Amino acid sequence: MKRMYHYATVSDALTELGEKGYTTDFNLKEEDIITNSLHYEIEHVYRYEGNSDPGDEAVVYGIKATSGEKGVFVAGFAASDSEAAQVLNEMSIRGRENAESN
Repeated sequence: MKRMYHYATVSDALTELGEKGYTTDFNLKEEDIITNSLHYEIEHVYRYEGNSDPGDEAVVYGIKATSGEKGVFVAGFAASDSEAAQVLNEMSIRGRENAESN
């Protein structure tokens, strides 16, 4: 599936994804994302950049697990992000590169 990149507020992104059935909070499953990243696919990416405060910058991932479970992972842009956020960012970059080469 081609990944979709959206620009919206974090709350709008969470609401829209929730309406599409992305209800699991994958922030609570960080360790599994890190150790089993092949079990997850990023289907949607919402990016939000605050007008003046870098603390407002965030990425919301709409993720589908191989089990069929759908949910979200919210990560800030800060360098101190979790290892799971770094794994998801790498997955997102690879997905864009693969889409561009097809």
